[in-house]
Amino acid sequence: MKKYIYFLMIPFLLGSCTSDSEFLDREPTNILTQDQAFGSPDIVLSVLANLYNRYYDFGTVEDWSSLAQFNVAFWSEAGRYGYFQNGGYGYGDWGTWDYGYIREMNLFLERLELSEALDPSDKARFAAEGRFLRASYYFTLVKRMGGVPLILESETYDFSGDATYLQHPRETEAAIYDFILNEADAILADLPADVNTKSRASKGAVLAMKARAALYAGSIAKYGASTPQVSLPGGEVGIPTSKADAYYDIALTAAQAIINGDVGNYSLYEKKPDLSDNFASIFYDKSNNPEAIFVEDYKLQSGKVHSFTIANQPRFGAEEEEGGRINPALSLVQSFETLDGQYKAFETTTTSGDPVFYESPQDIFDGRDARLKGTVIVPGSSFKGRPVDIWAGVQLADGSIVSGDSRGQEKELPGSTGQVQVVGFDGPIDGLEFTAQTGFYIRKYQDPKAGSGQRGTQSDVWFIRYRYAEVLLNAAEAAFELDQPAVAAGYLNQVRSRAGIMTDLTATDITFDRIVHERFVEFAFEGLHFFDLKRWRIAHQVLDGTPMDASTITQNIGDATKRLTQPFGLWPYKYYNPGDPNDGDYLYKIVKPNRVTGADRFQFGNYYSEIGQDILNNNPLIVRNPNQ
Repeated sequence: MKKYIYFLMIPFLLGSCTSDSEFLDREPTNILTQDQAFGSPDIVLSVLANLYNRYYDFGTVEDWSSLAQFNVAFWSEAGRYGYFQNGGYGYGDWGTWDYGYIREMNLFLERLELSEALDPSDKARFAAEGRFLRASYYFTLVKRMGGVPLILESETYDFSGDATYLQHPRETEAAIYDFILNEADAILADLPADVNTKSRASKGAVLAMKARAALYAGSIAKYGASTPQVSLPGGEVGIPTSKADAYYDIALTAAQAIINGDVGNYSLYEKKPDLSDNFASIFYDKSNNPEAIFVEDYKLQSGKVHSFTIANQPRFGAEEEEGGRINPALSLVQSFETLDGQYKAFETTTTSGDPVFYESPQDIFDGRDARLKGTVIVPGSSFKGRPVDIWAGVQLADGSIVSGDSRGQEKELPGSTGQVQVVGFDGPIDGLEFTAQTGFYIRKYQDPKAGSGQRGTQSDVWFIRYRYAEVLLNAAEAAFELDQPAVAAGYLNQVRSRAGIMTDLTATDITFDRIVHERFVEFAFEGLHFFDLKRWRIAHQVLDGTPMDASTITQNIGDATKRLTQPFGLWPYKYYNPGDPNDGDYLYKIVKPNRVTGADRFQFGNYYSEIGQDILNNNPLIVRNPNQ
């Protein structure tokens, strides 16, 4: 038997040598040549998809905390309590310097240009998309870093030992903004005017980017005069005041092109009769949504999902009992106006100091801008068909409080028989993570679909980068800055009417404070608030390092520079006084979570992120950002 195997193996081995030779000479099947990669529109699109997937967002649903910074919320997660205790920001916070990404976009454009196999219209569209993504990242850079080196061709080291030819100085901040605006003009004609194209570049996306970028540049030019120390003599940081009106005019013109339907029929989302549900639906309804212009999309079928709902849904009764991390702050919650257009603190006490009682915990929030309950889950409301159970304890007739240190805890009350629940299953319980420690949960970007709170399923709610309401508010701000208050009022009123506010603004109502307020409530938790504070040069006033108290919270609502250094909460309590007409009703108290011990201070050096020392060492032409 052994000989038989031996003789059989000889021809097998001889044959295998020939096969190995042929195998080694074959073209690889897992690597595409440049001609192959840029010879088919499907493959080009897959290369482009990789660049889209690496798009830089400041805030994103993939990182829940990034959407809730700067004390618009408390983070109910024990490992992050330190954020509310250190009281300051590092100069390197929010920085980015990914020239590898820029190189890959430059290579994509260069290789695409060499392709002779693509249809000219396909080729032009792909090139426009690549340039849109490159301009978008330069916008990200200039917002965070100021002027940066503008590299529009791929560069390769020649291993000569001399790398100085690869060193480039920073452009001026204005030059980077001008590049972004010029790129938008150059690529517009090669992109579709298709309102249903939302996760790829379209004419609408380009003009939305152009309007935002021009508005930011105009703001820095105008308001930078108030902080002359936030500038560099070479213009790498700071834009001359003389350029402000030209930028505002560009912003208004770009926004109006979208508003007038020049690039497709975008409009405000107005599909549901309940205005709060309607507002919340903007962020998860992907079916014929006319408001979304450019998004980061997610799909369960492809496995591209995120865990925003898992992290932030009301914890009680949720799938896997997970959630509760973003707790919106009272400063944000009370900023939503009454339906007749008044700024008003919530009524917690009478003029004599007695508590105000409410039959339902939700009653105190009624009669407000519908965006409130579309943005925030308040006590007494529901999510996924389940009532939230938010109340902090029981207040007795003598003013003392009975509560617990675990969710839904039961205790015996004076004069009662047996134990009763004395705190909500959603808290708030001071210091207990994942409970509503401010008295609120976030609603915006929460996914109402069954299974979205499970780790095995997760959510495919999209992240909206540009939407029509921002276009309207960008147009309103630009019009205001160009002394067109009536035009600004018209755009603001469209957004406010959608929120149920019944009193229209007039030209005389339009002030800087009004512009700031409207953006604060409309875009809460969308990643825009921080850049608004920076471009208006008011971040050092809003985040001035001064601790807050209850009176600070309730005063100066609607003031653009209202202090926001600490997150406070509003806690409901059940009143227990058998025989009293208010027995079983709810009263509210303003509280500061005990884990909030620091007061955030934004320094002048925080207006632009620090350029890393390694970058400065490698390139002596790069100048350091100011005040660092």
